[in-house]
Amino acid sequence: MNRVLLVRSSAIGDVVFASPFAAAIKRTWPQAYVAWLVEPGIHELLAADPCIDELILWPKGEWKQLWQARRFAALFQRIRAFRALLRAKRFDVAIDMQSLLKSGLLTWLSGAPRRIGLGSREGSQWLMTECVPKGGIPGRIGAEYRALAERLGLEAGEFLPRLCIGEATEARVQALMTVHGLRPSRFAVFAPFTTRAQKHWFEDAWQALAAKVRDELGLTPVILGGPADREAAARLAAATAGTIALAGDTRLPEAAGLIRHAGLLVGVDTGLTHMGAAFATPTVALFGSTRPYLDTGRANGRVIWLGLACSPCRRRPTCNGAFTCLREITAERVIEQARAVLGVANRS
Repeated sequence: MNRVLLVRSSAIGDVVFASPFAAAIKRTWPQAYVAWLVEPGIHELLAADPCIDELILWPKGEWKQLWQARRFAALFQRIRAFRALLRAKRFDVAIDMQSLLKSGLLTWLSGAPRRIGLGSREGSQWLMTECVPKGGIPGRIGAEYRALAERLGLEAGEFLPRLCIGEATEARVQALMTVHGLRPSRFAVFAPFTTRAQKHWFEDAWQALAAKVRDELGLTPVILGGPADREAAARLAAATAGTIALAGDTRLPEAAGLIRHAGLLVGVDTGLTHMGAAFATPTVALFGSTRPYLDTGRANGRVIWLGLACSPCRRRPTCNGAFTCLREITAERVIEQARAVLGVANRS
């Protein structure tokens, strides 16, 4: 593998899971040139990784707008230009880690003579020269990506999420912490938000947890999220004195930097929660309708999943909005697990 293209354009959590792949390539072939094709915005998570030589941004938003406006000629021109850009880089191998038709098309556009698909579906398998079924240790974080690395003969190592923080990002994080009076390891990050209601813990539960984290653990609760989560974060913060709402006030790299400095991370099945394993931050993950993993790979990481008969239901809830799989997770149980992870020395 001399010139390698990795295709995992979204979503944040899956990019975090796949993040050790470039390092595995470099350990095996130090002289390899590794490029990663990713959507704008998410690319910021990978920008500081020295094992990635180039980030190629897929202008998905622009293509989508042209399609919706029925400007098909302009869209075709953009696709041709993107194909020319990819093929000019003369990749030897392109690896589709996303498995979908859209990622398969991007992999095919690269013109790489060897195109490897991980569990390819939706027709993307016909665009690959070889397909590797998804595998790995059941329930372990990033298992399918680690299994792919091993299948390709890479030195996978521990294969835990890998995120790097650049100097400029660290400076912004330090400034943000100073403004809000936050000290390293003396605050707890909450990651309550996702795009799917069935993955959310309940507001009253977060409020109860915030008070316990403040009073029993002596940590300042800090709520992270995106711009769309500002109102909900402000509502949560207003319910518990001393809680700081930063949802929408950080970009992904700064959010990652805060998680690196946090004394505790508690979150639902969302990209921010999965970052805890990258920094060995004591983490408690709350899963209900989904169960991406049960083994965080870290001694100071815990997953709470009740294992109800209806769970995981993923995108097809059968509870008519009761979301019992999360409702029955109590703040007391989370605090119990938080105490457990805080008692484990596992910082890298």
